[in-house]
Amino acid sequence: MSNLDTSNCTAVSSECPVSETVYGYTPNLPANVVLAAFFGLCGVYHVIIGLKARSWTFMIALAVGSLMEMIGYAARIGLHKNVWDDDAFSRQITCLILAPSFVAAGIYWSLKHIVMYVGPEYSRLRPNLYPWVFIGCDIGSIILQAAGGGVAGAAGDEHPDRVNLGNNIMIAGIAFQVGTMSICGLLAVDFVWRVCRGNAVGEKWAREGRQAGFYAFCAAEVWAFVTVLTRCIYRLPEMAGGWGNPLMQNEVEFLILDGMMVALAVLGLSILHPFWTCRQLLKKRN
Repeated sequence: MSNLDTSNCTAVSSECPVSETVYGYTPNLPANVVLAAFFGLCGVYHVIIGLKARSWTFMIALAVGSLMEMIGYAARIGLHKNVWDDDAFSRQITCLILAPSFVAAGIYWSLKHIVMYVGPEYSRLRPNLYPWVFIGCDIGSIILQAAGGGVAGAAGDEHPDRVNLGNNIMIAGIAFQVGTMSICGLLAVDFVWRVCRGNAVGEKWAREGRQAGFYAFCAAEVWAFVTVLTRCIYRLPEMAGGWGNPLMQNEVEFLILDGMMVALAVLGLSILHPFWTCRQLLKKRN
């Protein structure tokens, strides 16, 4: 970015070119419309199917996460119309930073019930502690990221020191989220290993004819975990490079490693929702 004074820019002009914005580009309209529509539909879907399944926490986590993504991409549509729209910029950065934390919360909550169904004795952590520990950490991550987004969004171009402070707070929140997900992933891998060694997946499930659906939902959980974690790892260098860094100004990488990763996570948990794949898990929840 050059030394042009853009503190009073409100629209694109020769004095306020697109190249001087944080992203350095005009957001792609078709891609952002598709993502906004997709997440909006998924949000409504999870409300409807969540009410039928009475999976309240899972419903809230996925619906809120999806609808926040929708708001974020709708704001990027606003940026397509005017890249100097500070309100649209603040909405999209806040919503797209926070939304995956809610998707992760749905994964943590489901893990509790998977452990309870398969065999609590194979888990190093008591099932009831999974949501308390990991959703609690997720809330901490959300608070840090929201606070950072608020500080950066309110600072504006005239206070670069505050913008950097907000950026650093968001980075801390994302790093905390990556650490939380990594620990959860290690515990899940250890649980599966102990289950396989103990032959816990046995004849009872085969007799009941329910194992296929249950395994499908577990696969969706793993899929969502990997895609959300990939997105969070991408966000670390993207934010750490500072506002307007080359990675932040690459929209293709953003759409693939952020938008598409979260979309794939939500898609997997929508298609293989426990209402369709393992109703026995819903019956055993508490």
